[in-house]
Amino acid sequence: MRIAVFADTHDRYPPSLPGRLKEADEIWHLGDVCAPELLEEFARLGPPLQVVRGNCDLHEAWPETLALERGGVACWLEHVPPARAPAGVAAVLHGHTHVPRDELRDGVRWLNPGCITRPRGVAASFAWLTVARGKLTSWELVRV
Repeated sequence: MRIAVFADTHDRYPPSLPGRLKEADEIWHLGDVCAPELLEEFARLGPPLQVVRGNCDLHEAWPETLALERGGVACWLEHVPPARAPAGVAAVLHGHTHVPRDELRDGVRWLNPGCITRPRGVAASFAWLTVARGKLTSWELVRV
């Protein structure tokens, strides 16, 4: 399963982004969407769209956290990274810092796709997460 992961759009995104995500099996937005209508084009692509609420989001329908299992891999999605990983998860995916992250801490993979609109010290980015047969097989950062 190949999942497109992005965060921190803050009301805008590059026009090329939706086209780059259309081959995803699923799309995850890790918060700070700001304007819910921003997600309409991504929803029309077809793959399921999962969204968590960021600290700049007022849309109450989005959860603050999501526990998802994909390809046998337990993932935790939350905009602001938690102090520690919830029990039983293999990966914590978060946004908020506007800086990409790929770190193994206490056996849990901590992943941040970076920021689409206001990156800090690096290029704007999203990521491809690939999971299969109970393993996170790749995390590929893509510059926008």
